[in-house]
Amino acid sequence: MIPWPLAELLPHAGDMILIDQVDGFDEEQIHTRTTVRPGGLFNRADGSLPAWLGVELMAQSVAAYAGCRARSLGQPVELGFLLGTRKYQCDVECFPAGAELHIHALRSLEDENGMGVFECHLRGPGIHASARLNVYRPPQAASYLAEAAPEESPHD
Repeated sequence: MIPWPLAELLPHAGDMILIDQVDGFDEEQIHTRTTVRPGGLFNRADGSLPAWLGVELMAQSVAAYAGCRARSLGQPVELGFLLGTRKYQCDVECFPAGAELHIHALRSLEDENGMGVFECHLRGPGIHASARLNVYRPPQAASYLAEAAPEESPHD
């Protein structure tokens, strides 16, 4: 169990936070979980979640890993980006309502420029999904995202 609320670890808010809890983390990995609840933003009519959402659950677990690491080092939680995924495989078409899903993300590569690769697995009752996520955490995300102010036209 961790001492920080999920909302303080993820750059998401409200219904966009799809994981429920961090079960544990260390320098190399994180274990999270969620229960599929009907009525969410992405649920199908039967309350299930489409299997492609497994990538987002994995990405949020990686974001929670970065947030936990930052908090444990006394640093602010910073924004990161999912650049892409390789080899997403899932053995089901959807995650049924009520299913408890366990996500494990293991850091396999991270450099000082903020690039990282995580091996991820999602498991539940009769469910297994896996992927390799490529992520990027810019050194100063606020300045990275800042847009240049539009130039004024000499005719204004």
